[in-house]
Amino acid sequence: MRAIQLNRFGGPDILDVVEMPKPEPQAGEVLVRVHAAGVNFFEALMRADRYAVTPRLPLILGVEAAGIAEAIGQGVDAKLLGARVAAPLFASTHPFGGYADYVTIDAGLAVSLPDALSFEDATALMVQGLTALHLLRQSPPAGKSVLVGAAAGGVGSLLVQLAKRSGASTVIAAAGSRAKLDLAMSLGADAATDYGRTAWAAQVREVTGGVGVDIVYDTVGGAMTATALEALAPCGELVFAALGRYALSAAEMEAMIGRNQSLRGFALLPLLTPAGLRENLSELFQLAASAALVVTTGARFPIAQAGDAHRLLEDRRSTGKVVLVP
Repeated sequence: MRAIQLNRFGGPDILDVVEMPKPEPQAGEVLVRVHAAGVNFFEALMRADRYAVTPRLPLILGVEAAGIAEAIGQGVDAKLLGARVAAPLFASTHPFGGYADYVTIDAGLAVSLPDALSFEDATALMVQGLTALHLLRQSPPAGKSVLVGAAAGGVGSLLVQLAKRSGASTVIAAAGSRAKLDLAMSLGADAATDYGRTAWAAQVREVTGGVGVDIVYDTVGGAMTATALEALAPCGELVFAALGRYALSAAEMEAMIGRNQSLRGFALLPLLTPAGLRENLSELFQLAASAALVVTTGARFPIAQAGDAHRLLEDRRSTGKVVLVP
């Protein structure tokens, strides 16, 4: 089978296709023929050895895939054969391998897909969908004004919609181009601001009557964080997602104390259990299949062009989910 195996760290050009034996499902496992594999920004960081943890090499990248159950191991229900399934590898004991023609996963983690849901859309609802869902459960937006960073991205585009469904009074989308802001508005944002502009925090305060937002969901980090603080209301909450890079000064932290503002960290994996994973993914899949949740697929690349997919993400030119297909 074909796979994208990371043998050394470097730029997108090192992502070459290699041939290797098709894996065999062990007891309790299912073999999935991959029809779509999700591409995530943190995988680009891993490739360049800029992630929080240096992965051990060699490594087949990819933590989420969707496809057809083609073979099963001992003890697995035969009814799973031929089923359309999601393979949330990130929640398994072998959390990688999605950039390939085939992947194996514990059958207990394979989640059935509704017929109306595409394989590409299913990949967008795994890491990104669960992140958006749990961000809102950790910091509920009901009755509050919220700011969503990277609002046209994989997580942000879902956050905008789910925050509205959860009863947020005002959802303000922040993104880096007019096209991205238009996308966020089409998904239900009440207002939008370009965080490439110097005065965008003032614009957010204007939308909220000069008060600022109650919650900032910051999945971007960097320069956005300090400016987002200017748009945060007294007693507001700044939520840090795990992958953002944050550099708040001591003075900024002290100012937050004076305004009774709080910081909250967020990391997805510690919140997941096998039962909860299946239930939450099934909920997201059904919402998308019924068109109650719009999944934005930004770009589709053949597996041999995985480097181009990484380059798109690193250049911040993507909207929605980026996927690899056979």
